[in-house]
Amino acid sequence: MSVDLLTLGEAMVSLRSAGPLSAGGSLGMHVAGAESNVAVGVARLGHRVAWAGVVGADPHGEFILRGLRGEGIDVRHRVEDTRATGVMFLERRTADISRAFYYRAGSAGSTLNRDDVDRAFAAAPRALHLTGITPALSPEARRAVEYAAARGAAEGLTVSLDVNYRAKLWSRDEARAVLTPLARHATVLIASDDELDLVADGGARGRRGTGATDADPVAGAGAGAESAGAEREAAMAAELLGRGVLDVVVKRGAAGAGVYTAAGRLEAPAVPVTSIDTVGAGDAFTAGYLSALLEGRGTAERLRRGTLAGAFAVSSAGDCEGLPTAAELALLGAVPDGGTQR
Repeated sequence: MSVDLLTLGEAMVSLRSAGPLSAGGSLGMHVAGAESNVAVGVARLGHRVAWAGVVGADPHGEFILRGLRGEGIDVRHRVEDTRATGVMFLERRTADISRAFYYRAGSAGSTLNRDDVDRAFAAAPRALHLTGITPALSPEARRAVEYAAARGAAEGLTVSLDVNYRAKLWSRDEARAVLTPLARHATVLIASDDELDLVADGGARGRRGTGATDADPVAGAGAGAESAGAEREAAMAAELLGRGVLDVVVKRGAAGAGVYTAAGRLEAPAVPVTSIDTVGAGDAFTAGYLSALLEGRGTAERLRRGTLAGAFAVSSAGDCEGLPTAAELALLGAVPDGGTQR
């Protein structure tokens, strides 16, 4: 049976602390990883989903596989006997700030290769979701992602690419060199508003002689600088649309999200909720957006479902534990703040 969505990448174990790790205390164990978070989110919204990746022959790998299978996900994995499953420690440093510490160098997940991609494509997916995290893990993983994107585009799949830049894995220049050519295969390009310049420049390089820089694309301050930033974002989106991307989606965190298409730009505000944990919120948004896309929904509904899924994520603890089912999407807005559905 074919699947609606295939995603591939490294899933890790996340060990979470409620306070500073240096102070000790108990840790909660969770499944983490941008691609697996999206897989869980899309599966909960009623779609057939496959996830492909590599885990170690260890309890952490078993924990990940059990968790993903429990979500009804078609797990197409390889066990690497000589490598360990990646681990991430996450400390809640303040009510608003969390810090991640990765132990994933040389992990099993970093050995993802073209053969793994070929096995995964046997799931006959309608759509493929990739992120900019996996290519940063190793040259082998980068080649696997590039191959998957090119194959997906050649086979007519909807190819989704979430930039998902991680400064602890590579520099912006390194990421730009890999992700800009990768984006040419994308049908849907998703990025935070500070990530778009990793896949497009909107003509900024040609304007460097005017005094503009990466950090300050157009000279100015206050409203002028804000307007210049909006203009450059629109120029970068136009560049990507000109290269064949159909949806350029910009995640704006607490300010909501926007999407550029051939029909123009559409914005949606964030759904107001009490924020508890922002980890995984971007992945939740992506899952909501892609699920609506898979159902043939219009741009406004894709944005709305993305912001709803993101709101569930930030108002729940964990990487993907709070992601909603399709039936639960109506809860936000239908139940008063602090209320109970009876």
